[in-house]
Amino acid sequence: MIQPDTIKLLRECDAGIKMGVSSIDEVLPYVHSDILKGHLERCKEEHLALKKELGDLLHRYEDEGKNPNPMAKGMSWIKTNVRLVLNESDKTIADLMTDGCNMGVKSLNRYLNQYKAADEVSKDITKRLINLEEQLAIDIRSFL
Repeated sequence: MIQPDTIKLLRECDAGIKMGVSSIDEVLPYVHSDILKGHLERCKEEHLALKKELGDLLHRYEDEGKNPNPMAKGMSWIKTNVRLVLNESDKTIADLMTDGCNMGVKSLNRYLNQYKAADEVSKDITKRLINLEEQLAIDIRSFL
């Protein structure tokens, strides 16, 4: 029998991946540096690959996943667009993305602690997603 914690953890990862990909898509048109663009595109590709793996699991559990909280997504969109209108620079983009990565890492770790009964496969996906977020924050530090 599947623990409810497994599905809950997978849903949170699904929402996190969707939020991350959406955030990257929002800033990519404003990126000037090919290096920064490469980091963001690589991270997006890795998020999408993890989303496919996660989607297969959710499908197996007959669950449709979860979308990001509309309020959080809306606030993120507003913050991103206002900051970019005021200062369309790679530094601003790196700052926004670092904040997003840090929020994602914090949330995902909270969900790992909250859904302790989740299976090891879902915990592994969560940890890999955390690592993606942490790595992007490291990769773009030189643009801050």
